Amino acid sequence: MKIATLIVRILLGLIFFVMGLNGFFHFIPQPPMGEEVAKFMMGLASSGYFFPFLKTFETISGALLLAGIYVPLALVILSPIVINIFLFHLFLDPNGLPIAIVLVLLMIFLGYTYREYFKSLFTLKAEIK
Repeated sequence: MKIATLIVRILLGLIFFVMGLNGFFHFIPQPPMGEEVAKFMMGLASSGYFFPFLKTFETISGALLLAGIYVPLALVILSPIVINIFLFHLFLDPNGLPIAIVLVLLMIFLGYTYREYFKSLFTLKAEIK
């Protein structure tokens, strides 16, 4: 199980570290977009802050996963990102859905592996100490 966890952590870390850096340095070409996808992406880009914010957190979280430090924090940061990647491909760009499903499965695997760190998040009533 430790080997599988290491492999999944490094794979997920590489994906987000590389894709986060690609958002700044554009070393991987962007595939052609359909009309609906282009509208959606232009809307996000027009905010001016969204993509730099997203790519910064992808890069940092990917680096944390690669280094094996603050892994639960990286998973918490990446969770809404992965959910949005999945929903984006589910509703707007089905061609990328297999990759999105793989990301979801990798996140579920690591979330389960690090479940002890998340137990307190699922308590009905939190006590202030």
